[in-house]
Amino acid sequence: MTSSPARPGTSSPAGQRLFVGGDWTEPDDGHYPVTDPATEETVGLAPEASRAQARAACAAAREALGPWSRTPPEERAAVLARAAAAIRSRARPYTELAVAETGATTGTARAMQVGVAAARFQRYARVESAEWAIPPQVNEAGPMGRAGVFGALAVRQPVGVVACVTSYNNPWANPAGKVAPALAMGNTVVVKPAPQDPLSVYRMAEALEAAGVPRGVVNVVSGRSPGVGEAVVESPDVDMVSFTGSTAVGQRIAEVAGRSMKRQLMELGGKGAALVLDDADLGAAVAGIGTTFSFYSGQICTAPTRVLAQRSVYGRLVEQLAAYAGRLKIGDPRAPGTVVGPVISREHRDRVESYVELGRKEGAVVVAGGERPPMERGFYVAPTLLADCTGDMRVAREEIFGPVVVVIPFDDEEEGVALADDTDYGLIDYVFTADVARAFRVARRLRAGGVGINTVGRNMEAPFGGFKRSGVGRDVGSYALHAYSEVQAIVWPG
Repeated sequence: MTSSPARPGTSSPAGQRLFVGGDWTEPDDGHYPVTDPATEETVGLAPEASRAQARAACAAAREALGPWSRTPPEERAAVLARAAAAIRSRARPYTELAVAETGATTGTARAMQVGVAAARFQRYARVESAEWAIPPQVNEAGPMGRAGVFGALAVRQPVGVVACVTSYNNPWANPAGKVAPALAMGNTVVVKPAPQDPLSVYRMAEALEAAGVPRGVVNVVSGRSPGVGEAVVESPDVDMVSFTGSTAVGQRIAEVAGRSMKRQLMELGGKGAALVLDDADLGAAVAGIGTTFSFYSGQICTAPTRVLAQRSVYGRLVEQLAAYAGRLKIGDPRAPGTVVGPVISREHRDRVESYVELGRKEGAVVVAGGERPPMERGFYVAPTLLADCTGDMRVAREEIFGPVVVVIPFDDEEEGVALADDTDYGLIDYVFTADVARAFRVARRLRAGGVGINTVGRNMEAPFGGFKRSGVGRDVGSYALHAYSEVQAIVWPG
């Protein structure tokens, strides 16, 4: 499959252009191929920005910041609403591109990538109060002056220029979740998409341009070279870095950002624990845990990849999970009925397979999967279940980011909670039990940014973020408006 130009001035037969300062610009360092994970064919040519172009994007965002931050919130919201409509109007070609770039199934790409992106722009198209009153305070006379009553107001102000460094597993919803609230709060943005699938992000920029976003307010620069992202993060024009990706990369970004006191929002790795207690509905538990095999082929930080099963249900749960994994249709993500598509690249497939082999060496029992599917082309990994694991195995401690689930038995609730928290991560955990009081009791003891009770679903207004090495800060819903703003206090005598 090869891509064709979306509209004049954005793409050319020679490849995609950068979006810098409102102009579609040829990249200084040429182009590189974007590969379809299912067919191994070239989807299109992505631009390789130079460091100078990355810095120019940041400078353009800085220049546009003043006017955009002073634009009435209602006008900013109208731009976001038009962007949502533009995305919806081209949902079919955008979905096809997302499938080609990521290997996600058509249904997932349509609903969870393009659909969620449109929903996020629409969500932040409503104006919410950016200020709130603080109760008056009576001050006694003293060194600071005479006695008096002082009023106060807290006001959310834009942070400034936000660098949005996004992940490969969802090139629509992930950047939309950063760009939309950042723009709503009056910030300008420079988006550095993942090198594996940046073309979708340029389509998002086209939608924003069509929606009337002013020049320089949104900029997109891409590249395989780490230098592009480094130049953006290091830029003195950038006030905040919002990053989604691995903990290792997040730590390096945090070191650089910390030197100039840039604000940070970090959505990092996860090794989510699913505690299956002895009174759980095993059908519901299997369906929830099984999403690790199918949803983005396990390439999602919120996946319940580490199953902790109380010993009385352990055997039945392993048997049912193995049967579930074995029923899933692996294949062309465009074909009806396909549940499990490929992982993002040959290198990542090899990495996931190496973890499965490591699990075998560590003593885990492969009860499902474990062998490469017999596909002629594509980067496929069979849904794999590793049983009889222990908490100290690397496969139980490290983020594999693929369709691999490990199962660890435990005896009582106390041991289960201890196992769940025995990890460097703390993004989202899950509790499966028929006892509601027990579920909430266990949930409150878990050191995780979120806990799902008898579900892996999410409330899209609930705060999202992690404890420990799973990240810093919270976003989603109104929490994102806080994340992309600074709070200013204004005080006056009554």
